[in-house]
Amino acid sequence: MAMMEAARIPLNGWQRKAVTVGSMVGALLDPGRADLVHALAETTGQQAFVATLQRMKNNPEGMEVLRDRPRVISSTIQHLYDLPSNTFGGTYAKFMRQRNFSPDDRTPVRFCESDDLAYVVMRSREAHDIWHSLFNLKTNLIGETALKLIEFEQMHIVMGAMAFVGGTLRFNKKQRDLFNSHYFRWAIRAGLQATDLMCVYYEKYWEVDVEEVRQRWGIVPAPPPPEHG
Repeated sequence: MAMMEAARIPLNGWQRKAVTVGSMVGALLDPGRADLVHALAETTGQQAFVATLQRMKNNPEGMEVLRDRPRVISSTIQHLYDLPSNTFGGTYAKFMRQRNFSPDDRTPVRFCESDDLAYVVMRSREAHDIWHSLFNLKTNLIGETALKLIEFEQMHIVMGAMAFVGGTLRFNKKQRDLFNSHYFRWAIRAGLQATDLMCVYYEKYWEVDVEEVRQRWGIVPAPPPPEHG
């Protein structure tokens, strides 16, 4: 947690509003600016993160996560690249390797009021790619938009809803038709059916078969796109 503590910046009321407005404008102009998107999530999602923290405290496995504060970073997941591809950890490692993603590229938490909240925010960021691999969602615009809907259903973060709406507005007609006919209802069902994924101690299940953990956590993977969709 020292790394997250060092990055945190305390904000008073007007400073929080200024960061919110500035981040919102910047994120709208350039949705690829992850630092602005994450800053907006932190300043507008306090209630949702507090509620998530409370749910984790009330859940035995979630409480273990809060106690141990595991991190999904390069130094803790190198062994996953040696796991069989049918395992949960091997599936996640394959997802990361195919996209040349590093788990260390997440924006540090800056605007949370406590160590516990800062950890919850960072945990949600590090879980993002885990959820991509569990739900079998690509990192294209459709996949990211579908996952934002699932994240909103799981955590009720305002930024998640905004990102979902922003994603749909960027669809071309073909993408919009495909999303509405093939992914929208699935994403709603998938987000509601899954267990509280912020209360899962993922690190304990890396070596378990991925289909077994999907069943355990109520994960319904994204259906394959229509052959001619």
